[in-house]
Amino acid sequence: MEKTNGVIFERNSFGKRIKTMLKVDFRRMFTMRLVYIMAGICFVMPVLILVMTTMMDGGVSVNPQTGVETAMEGFDNVWQAIGSISGENSGMSMSLTSMCNINMLYFIAAVLICIFVADDFRSGYAKNLFTVRSKRSDYVISKTLVGFTGGVLMLIAYFIGTMLGGMIAGLPFDLGTLTIGNILMCMAAKIFLMLVFVALFVMMSIIGKQKLWLSVLGSLVSSMLLYTMIPMLTPLNSTITNVMMCLIGGVVFSVGMGAISNTILKKTNLV
Repeated sequence: MEKTNGVIFERNSFGKRIKTMLKVDFRRMFTMRLVYIMAGICFVMPVLILVMTTMMDGGVSVNPQTGVETAMEGFDNVWQAIGSISGENSGMSMSLTSMCNINMLYFIAAVLICIFVADDFRSGYAKNLFTVRSKRSDYVISKTLVGFTGGVLMLIAYFIGTMLGGMIAGLPFDLGTLTIGNILMCMAAKIFLMLVFVALFVMMSIIGKQKLWLSVLGSLVSSMLLYTMIPMLTPLNSTITNVMMCLIGGVVFSVGMGAISNTILKKTNLV
């Protein structure tokens, strides 16, 4: 509170600014149809993948030019749609189970965040926002947290879809050497790791501004450099160590990327 000439002015603190910004951004994001469409896609995707690969499992395709036969190998169990056991597959493996799993969602999240941020610059909302009251750092923090929430929603939708798809396809839910705790910590690690990618996507979106194609392209290309670390940091046999590594890494990386994003906003035009 500040008092000037008998008039009391309420100071617009950091906490109040962030609270207001988050309230606006959450309302904007979760009134977008795109969020629910993408969550629906993430739910349906594992169902289709598990059912179709199970139907084609054991099938043989022949290359008409070379005559080489290739056997189709499906998923052995439901949990392979979530990830792989540490050391089982290398980060650069191109097998079906290593590519068609929940890790794909880190790329899909890029589209959601880029569209959300680009809309601010296209509509003039961002320029008006910074002119009237908000600081650029508040904007970056809010977009990162809201984007992270959207990414987590997609991961949860995929996990639920995987359980349903596994039941429909008749795949086993046998844990083998794993435990329920390993699966839960694997998902927790993937959730915290999403913060790393979201911070990167927000930065690319700020660089691209209203140019959505540039934001998406930059996000996809840059995230490919980080993609190989996902199976190493978030294996199916994750422990509390994996969770803490992803949590600490997510926070540190988002702070660093956030500082860069803030600098970009200060040094460039808002159009």
